[in-house]
Amino acid sequence: MQFKGRTVAAFILLTITATVLVTLTFADRWILLESGGAAAGAASSDKSGGVAISEKELNKLNAVVELIETKYFRDTDRTKVLDGAIKGMMESLGDPYSVYMEKDVAQHFSESVEGSFTGIGAEVTLVDNKVTVVSPIKGSPAERAGVQAKDVLLSVNGEQLHGLTLNDAVAKIRGPKGSKVKLSIQRAGASQPIQLVIVRDDIDYETVYAHYRKEDGVGVIEIRQFSLNTGERFEEELAKLEEQGMKGLVIDVRNNPGGVLPVVVSVAQPFIPKGQPIVQVEDRDGERDKTLSKGTGKKYPVAVLMNKGSASASEVLAGALKEGANAILVGETSFGKGTVQVSYDKATGDGSLLKMTIAKWLTPLGNWVHEKGLKPDVEVLPPDYYTVARLSKAKTLEPDTIGEDIRSMQIMLSGLGYETDRKDGYFSAATEKSVKSFQRAAGLSATGKVDKKTAEKLEEKLLDKIQDEKNDAQLAKAVSTLKEKLGNGQ
Repeated sequence: MQFKGRTVAAFILLTITATVLVTLTFADRWILLESGGAAAGAASSDKSGGVAISEKELNKLNAVVELIETKYFRDTDRTKVLDGAIKGMMESLGDPYSVYMEKDVAQHFSESVEGSFTGIGAEVTLVDNKVTVVSPIKGSPAERAGVQAKDVLLSVNGEQLHGLTLNDAVAKIRGPKGSKVKLSIQRAGASQPIQLVIVRDDIDYETVYAHYRKEDGVGVIEIRQFSLNTGERFEEELAKLEEQGMKGLVIDVRNNPGGVLPVVVSVAQPFIPKGQPIVQVEDRDGERDKTLSKGTGKKYPVAVLMNKGSASASEVLAGALKEGANAILVGETSFGKGTVQVSYDKATGDGSLLKMTIAKWLTPLGNWVHEKGLKPDVEVLPPDYYTVARLSKAKTLEPDTIGEDIRSMQIMLSGLGYETDRKDGYFSAATEKSVKSFQRAAGLSATGKVDKKTAEKLEEKLLDKIQDEKNDAQLAKAVSTLKEKLGNGQ
């Protein structure tokens, strides 16, 4: 489905992103067709009889613009002044998900629905005015570099992000394919900021991956994001698994930041009996609109695998399947984003765009997950080496020194089975011994120092281990939980 040159006037968004993504991934949209200026009416109507700006208010704004243009000591750009006024109005709402996008930013936002983009592959939002990572996309430069959900971005190429709007912060992170961006990251548990250098790249990916674990009788479907074609792809893969005699299903939405609301509804629907609610949307007056299932339900048990990077539409799916299909939630507490946005790309008339929170979404039983997340029925935390930051490789790491790179190196060595007496960032004698053991096993010179070549080999071996499904403790627990239910005849 193409959207360039479209006449679509408004989009209801169910997304974790506060404005645009660092990666410029496709945003979550519920498409409403324009009909004779319906969008403008929707944008300006109110139960009080309208919200048109009064003559007194308009005179005030005109007076300020005139003063700026005639009295300010430098020449000004009228467009920037007006854009700044609108940004200020949106910022006054105190809602990181309600934003104004200027024409060029809005264009990137609209194009991103295609699912192909250039960036680092991490979605961000504002949390307490801090640029915070929601989740890195699997296989993206950000994930390969070790960016994690809940990381706070402090600076980009030496430029501080504190005090910037999310639009401005994203503009600094965005860049052409092949270019490098240096991020300074604050991470819980790390005593010093982590420095990462990431090479931007094209991100064009499949959102649905499935396979059948014949030895377990369990099917696994991973959904990386709920894009426009995800529903169809999920249906195809589910049918294949069922044809193979699948007895239980794991739906993996780890690090899935969200997606199109009707798509997540279509994914959940087959598992929930007809007439039962999938999701509820509550407006400012407390009135609720329920989306009811047209499905029939499934006889086999289902587990939803999630983590702290599972947000928005992923939480809709997890909540719907838990409360409507008795699914088991496995993993970590989800991100906690429970609001719905509408994006108006015609109201401003100049290519810019307003995105505003208009409602909150609730689970079938009326629970609101915002800022709390969904708690798993079976908690399984990932090992520390799954989320360790990559090594900066800026300098050779030597014994009897201290640093965050050394701490990461110790976690990596331990994850690969080498004995370490500590993981606090001090390069001890025991750490040196483990480094030498690793170097010998990897065919490197056993110096006991971690130079660039050793660091790259260490990361390579760890990545191989992480990508091996046999080492995925969270997935293993989800599968064993389903097998337990099957063994109990449920």
